Amino acid sequence: MLNLIRHGKPTGAPPLVIAHGLFGSARNWNAVARRFAATRETLVVDMRNHGESFRDPVHSYEAMAADLAATIAAEAGGRADVLGHSMGGKAAMTLALTAPERVDRLIVADIAPVRYGHSQIGYVRAMEALDLSGVSRRSDADAALAASVPEPGVRAFLIQSLALTPEGAAWKLNLAALGEQMPDIMDFPALPGRFDGPTLFLVGGASDYVRDAHLPAIRARFPAARTEAIPGVGHWLHAEAPEAFVAAAETFLAR
Repeated sequence: MLNLIRHGKPTGAPPLVIAHGLFGSARNWNAVARRFAATRETLVVDMRNHGESFRDPVHSYEAMAADLAATIAAEAGGRADVLGHSMGGKAAMTLALTAPERVDRLIVADIAPVRYGHSQIGYVRAMEALDLSGVSRRSDADAALAASVPEPGVRAFLIQSLALTPEGAAWKLNLAALGEQMPDIMDFPALPGRFDGPTLFLVGGASDYVRDAHLPAIRARFPAARTEAIPGVGHWLHAEAPEAFVAAAETFLAR
C-alpha cells in the first residue's frame, strides 16, 4: 500500500486523492493539500519508488494506477476525485482508463497522454553520482549538485527527496528503477477505451507540456475534458501559483 498523508476530515464532498510528479513526494504538496482540506478530505500519496512508499523494480503507469486504485479502495471509500501532476497525472489518467469506477472527477496538471521527447535521466545520473558520504546538510548536496544541475530551483526540488539521518544521507527515491524505466515514464501506455467522466486539464500558461498538438489525444481518451491555463506559470504550476491552482481546481470539483 502507498504511504499517504491525510489532510482534513470527511465533509460530505468526495475525498480528493493527489498523485505527485517524478522525483516528488506527498510532503511537497502539504501547503496545497491544506487548502483543499478546508472543503474536503484530502489524501496525498507517495508514489511507488518515492518518499516513504515501497520500492519496486516495476515503475509502469499500469502499476502506478493499480496502486492508486488500491489506495482509493482502502482509504477513500472506494471512489474519489483524483488530481495528478506530471508523472502523477499520467498515472491518474491510466487509473481513469483502467478503473473508472474509482474516479469521480479527474484533474490532470500540466501533462498530456502522449510520449515526450525529452528525458529526466540526467537528474537521475546526477543524484546517483553524488557522494553522500560527505553530505550532512542539504546545503552540502546543493553545492555538490551545482555543476550537473545548474538550475537552483531544480536542485532545491531534488534535495527535498534527500533524507538526513544520524546514520547518514540517503535518497528517498529508487533511482535504479527510475533510471531504468525512464523511457516508459516519458511515454504513455497504449490503453483501450476512454474515460467519460468530468475531466480538467489544468496547465501552466508558460509551460509547453500541453500543446495544441496534444488536444486530439486528450479528446480521444477523455471526451468530456476541458482545458484551462493559469497565466504566467510553468510546469510546477501548483507551487508557482498555489492560490490560483486551488481556486481553479475547486471550481471544477464543485460543479
